Amino acid sequence: MSEKSLSKAAKAAKADKADTTEKREAVYSRPELLQVAETVARDKGIERDEVLEAMEQAIQKAGRSKYGHEHDIRAAIDRVSGAISLTRCLTVADPVEDEATQIPLIKAQVKKPDAVVGDVLVEPLPPIDFGRIAAQTAKQVIVQKVREAERKRQFDEYKDRIGEIVNGLVKRVEFGNVVVDLGRAEALLRRDECIPREHFANGDRVRSYILDVREEPRGPQIFLSRTHPQFMAKLFAQEVPEIYDSIIEIKAVARDPGSRAKIAVISHDSGIDPVGACVGMRGSRVQAVVGELQGEKIDIIQWSPDPATFIVNALAPAEVAKVVLDEDAHRIEVVVPDPQLSLAIGRRGQNVRLASQLTGWNIDILTEAEESERRTEEFKRRSQLFADALDVDDVLAGLLVTEGFSTVEDVAFVPIDDLLSIEGLDQNVAQELRVRANTFLIKRDAELTDKRKELGVSDDLAGLEGLTPSMLVALGEKGVKTRDDLADLAGDELLEIVPKDSLDAKAANAIIMAARAHWFAAEDAAAAEAPADKS
Repeated sequence: MSEKSLSKAAKAAKADKADTTEKREAVYSRPELLQVAETVARDKGIERDEVLEAMEQAIQKAGRSKYGHEHDIRAAIDRVSGAISLTRCLTVADPVEDEATQIPLIKAQVKKPDAVVGDVLVEPLPPIDFGRIAAQTAKQVIVQKVREAERKRQFDEYKDRIGEIVNGLVKRVEFGNVVVDLGRAEALLRRDECIPREHFANGDRVRSYILDVREEPRGPQIFLSRTHPQFMAKLFAQEVPEIYDSIIEIKAVARDPGSRAKIAVISHDSGIDPVGACVGMRGSRVQAVVGELQGEKIDIIQWSPDPATFIVNALAPAEVAKVVLDEDAHRIEVVVPDPQLSLAIGRRGQNVRLASQLTGWNIDILTEAEESERRTEEFKRRSQLFADALDVDDVLAGLLVTEGFSTVEDVAFVPIDDLLSIEGLDQNVAQELRVRANTFLIKRDAELTDKRKELGVSDDLAGLEGLTPSMLVALGEKGVKTRDDLADLAGDELLEIVPKDSLDAKAANAIIMAARAHWFAAEDAAAAEAPADKS
């Protein structure tokens, strides 16, 4: 072949090589990726960079499939031109432990004269052509990463909205559980959070309360409720401007979903009636809430800081004759006229149950006849106690009960002036009553002490402050005979063993802690000795 022909062939080869390079660069530069990323980001409501990062991970995974998973292959997409760069990273090491990810210092210095151990060299790799399998793998990676970004966006959007009311469309119903489309997310309205006897069909609009938002492996789960008491409170806030403006405050809510509810309100403006404002003109406001709650009857009650007044209001429409509060037990006895008993209790106990939930007090309902009978029995029991213990007649025993004395200890330890204030008692009689009361208590305690010793209750346990002889006997009968036995109990367990009303929860816990004191002292002593033993 002539020199002229060789020159033409070289030029042609050079032109073909240049053309191939241009084609490769054209394939490698993909500006349409930016358009795709923007479209996906807009449709899914996430950032464009999150989509591009998912694409980079997909290209990176395809590169490792081609060059080997042991290599540190990295991909990057230019955020302006869309150009894709595929590189391999090698860490300078001496000696080399992994040839796939490390390069000897000598070779590294050939490529980069100032390279030192620990530097990372980046080698560009030629572009890869995505085959069918590689393209499918890349697609799966992109879809997965975009889905994760979408779930993160949903969680971040709804995690701070717990307690709000949202509107949505029923997307599907699965075994009574309703999947609700909120527009930018899906939520779950479980069957037990639906109002009884209400049914939903696909496409129905539903208003619910965001009960909880949890981040789970399959993405954020938004849980809705239509039975939560605060759902009704939020509905009133939407219907009553005074509640929204904080002029009227909802203090408490109690619901029997689908049947009946009670709501306690108070006005911070003396010129506004809170009950009337919630009812609205001709009941328009409350009826709007009732309609949303499938006909649930609502009692609107004025809240009061006085527990007795509040409980009387909560039991409406029943009339209350008398209330007796036991603040230590957080219990209240309510006496109602005989004809009002069924109204106060309500159907299947609904009225008193809702009143108890609303006020936070345990409520016992008694009729006037039952209360009178109980008071008579109590009067007889206490009178007999005084008659037997103090050796007095029924008249004097009854007089002590009438004046408010309930135990022999009351007679023994009250100031003498309290006894003298009782009509018909002089100094001699009052002194004699105190002597007899003390004599009875000494004899009773001696008998209880003997019984305590027969049961094997230790003197160490008996020495704990706050435990009376009768309590020690009760403990011994239940097998609690040492301080360690008592220390193993909880406060509520102690209350179940000792005589009724002899201790409250606070005192019981104090006794338990006193019984455990020697445990803590032993631990402190061991801790103090530990450094000395070590040395």
